[in-house]
Amino acid sequence: MKLYLSRFFGEFEVPGTTRGETPRAELGETVLVVEDDDTVRTLVVEVLGELGYATREAPDGPSGLCILQSDARIDLLVTDVGLPGLNGRQLADQARTGRPDLKVLFMTGYAENAAFGAGHLAPGMQMITKPFPVEGLASKIRSIIEA
Repeated sequence: MKLYLSRFFGEFEVPGTTRGETPRAELGETVLVVEDDDTVRTLVVEVLGELGYATREAPDGPSGLCILQSDARIDLLVTDVGLPGLNGRQLADQARTGRPDLKVLFMTGYAENAAFGAGHLAPGMQMITKPFPVEGLASKIRSIIEA
């Protein structure tokens, strides 16, 4: 048995991303990253730092909520949906009682419908599915902050 496959000579590009410069921070924006997986949290914080964002980080919902209830500048909350205890959606909802205009990016390893049970996201909230390309994360963050 022989199997013949065509050979691809082009360059691979992830759908939904564009070639060019990765969007960078402007005006000293601060992003709070709440993620219980140390490796993922460290990676996201490192990438955001390289893009010029000031970052704060928390390993769980209650720690993130403490930061959000302080007077610290937070332009965007990036949180895992599946945090133990106080999950990402609960964190965002509680944070928005004191910061009604808080913008939120949820990270999830599941499809959006599975993560929120077909529930819709409120204005200022978006979702990104793990794993995601760095450029995709950067573009999504820039578009949320600018909206």
